[in-house]
Amino acid sequence: MSAKILVIDNITVSFDGFKALNNLNFSMDAGELRVIIGPNGAGKTTFLDIITGKTKPTEGQVLFKGRNLRSYSEHQIAQMGVGRKFQTPRVYLNLTPRENLELSCNHRKAVFPTLFSKTPSAERRTVAGLLETIGLIHKADMKANLLSHGEKQWLEIGMLVAQSPDLLLVDEPVAGLTDEETMKTGELLLSLAESHSIIVIEHDMEFVRQIARKVTVLHQGSVLCEGTIDEVQSNPRVIEVYLGQPHEAEDNIPVSAKLEEHKTSLSAEDIVTT
Repeated sequence: MSAKILVIDNITVSFDGFKALNNLNFSMDAGELRVIIGPNGAGKTTFLDIITGKTKPTEGQVLFKGRNLRSYSEHQIAQMGVGRKFQTPRVYLNLTPRENLELSCNHRKAVFPTLFSKTPSAERRTVAGLLETIGLIHKADMKANLLSHGEKQWLEIGMLVAQSPDLLLVDEPVAGLTDEETMKTGELLLSLAESHSIIVIEHDMEFVRQIARKVTVLHQGSVLCEGTIDEVQSNPRVIEVYLGQPHEAEDNIPVSAKLEEHKTSLSAEDIVTT
């Protein structure tokens, strides 16, 4: 059995009496790729916030590689090996992809010494490998502001990987992407999952089906259910959450058929990040 890289134990986060997370329990193995979905207000963003240290839990604990993160700052948690990619790409638009990755490899150094000093050969090989991995080797030396939205997403993912995190947190990586970019993003994440633990927050269910090995559904700050994408999509409780229907279908139509009939039940319009 794989060791647990992340354990969230009875976490509650309250804001002025409102429970963004409510006695939430979650764990994942090292080397696992997990997709988190849930309707508006489910607590998905707060879920990421308590892992990175941006938000401290009211109750409970978050264990990363066995260490309780409560007493650590965001910066310290990042140094421990947690990398987070936000919905909007955060790259240096006036620099090239190569320069962005070089900065990320030297994230403890200042910007100007990194840009205007000779890059060690080992680091150049690392950057070249990352450019190949994220599909930007042929655009390595153009300004990042000329990249497409999808290419900027891939660049930021590469910048995270350059910092050698053990756990990658990726928030809605395919929002606003073309179908081709979405497919390539899925291929990139599956490739990275061979050597990293990854949590993906996503609402595009076709994309979830492409990458998901295990899906966790959040609802009202707690875990509603977990399983494969097929198990989740056919779960009566999930259908009730998205469609507002009771658990027992009076017309005896199978749950999976109802979900297929109501394709909007798990669409981008209904599943949005908090």
